[in-house]
Amino acid sequence: MSTVAVIVVTWNSAPVLPGFLAALPDGMAGLDWRLVVADNNSSDGTVDVLRALAPTATVVPTGRNAGYAAGINAALDAAGEHRAVLICNPDVRLRRGCAKRLVDGLGDGTGIAVPLLYEDGADTPHRSLRREPTVLRALGEALVGNTRAGRFPALGELVTDPAAYRRRTRADWATGALMAVSGECLAGCGRWEESFFLYSEETEFCLRARDRGWATRLEPTAEAVHLGGDSRVSPRLWTLLTLNRVRLYRRRHGPLATAAFRAAVLLRETSRAALGRPAARAAAAALVRPGALRAAPGP
Repeated sequence: MSTVAVIVVTWNSAPVLPGFLAALPDGMAGLDWRLVVADNNSSDGTVDVLRALAPTATVVPTGRNAGYAAGINAALDAAGEHRAVLICNPDVRLRRGCAKRLVDGLGDGTGIAVPLLYEDGADTPHRSLRREPTVLRALGEALVGNTRAGRFPALGELVTDPAAYRRRTRADWATGALMAVSGECLAGCGRWEESFFLYSEETEFCLRARDRGWATRLEPTAEAVHLGGDSRVSPRLWTLLTLNRVRLYRRRHGPLATAAFRAAVLLRETSRAALGRPAARAAAAALVRPGALRAAPGP
């Protein structure tokens, strides 16, 4: 069982798939691997692109826009036996040898390995490591911003210390654009949580893995480029991201702590809305809406 399953979830991903597939052989160099793609009912020819450019890939149609975690679960169900999985966004570009370095970094308590991620054209890595969400960290980010707050571990979720990105740093969780997960960690943690639809599912999985004794660790010799999404500029997606942060906190804490966390997040979004940011205005309005914290809806 030496195969690594490359798990990808697509939804109208035709523009970014050719670049992902072109980089994959170099990125997977040194490994025996198979590609498994769960498609969330794309309408832009994504499946046709896959059939043309990756004819040996296993394509799993979910039949609906089921969300990211549901797509991961569907692909895992179809992946067969594997010693590890590489979970990828279709807008990442693996650099040569990236996957092997990640997979080699698993074991000895490390259940999840993540690479250095670079934004397209950037020379310095994206700050992709995070600390567990707390009320104090949410308040710190609301008052001074996530970058300034991140300089102080008690006050910020974002790990900003450049030295942390030069060593095998352990984090509570990490950006989920690309991560290797050991077979043992998957078996011990079970399925990905589908109720979030999009955003916070990687946070929940990393924290659940940590609760069960599996660390998330940066492997700084593994590198990839992440083209990025539009959550920062889309009011709809930023609202979903913000609500899911509170939903996740509620799953792990009591009602009083959740109310305090929600208030801190609301303070952050309200202060940014006052600066004229439409996405923050939409998120703040959603946070005070009755029933806002029900299970995340699809688009």
